[in-house]
Amino acid sequence: MANGDRWWLTSSEHIVSDEVPAEPSDVRAFYCDLQNITELHPLVVSVETIHREETADSYTQIYRVRDRIPIGPLRPGITYTARVQVPRHGDVLTEARQFPHVLLSGRVSFDQVAGGTRLTERLRIQAPRLLAAITVREAVAAHTEMLAGIRRSF
Repeated sequence: MANGDRWWLTSSEHIVSDEVPAEPSDVRAFYCDLQNITELHPLVVSVETIHREETADSYTQIYRVRDRIPIGPLRPGITYTARVQVPRHGDVLTEARQFPHVLLSGRVSFDQVAGGTRLTERLRIQAPRLLAAITVREAVAAHTEMLAGIRRSF
């Protein structure tokens, strides 16, 4: 599909970060297991592993995630696929695909700082123009809260 056919989609980039009082390897391992986020991510209701593929230098895990998205007084459930690509070293890549044409891609770094780890998510959010504002607002707020929850977990 040509770019002109996607006029109804928009994308934006955001950075969410927090400092966690633990070693980068421990924070990275905790972050990469999406089972941990059910208690930390304010929208996630459940997470189920549906596939894992390992190579010599990385693994990719695919999850089925169920969220409750606030839309005014309603909180409809939505199920989507999330993928986490974890190289042996370096940044972790994430991707969540939701209906209708919402894509949240992330590059996550775990940098040593005094007192622990700076956990940084660089997010790219693509959504239909009519849903973009609420999608970005909810995603950035939820990921900010999730990182704060990771900090509190250590």
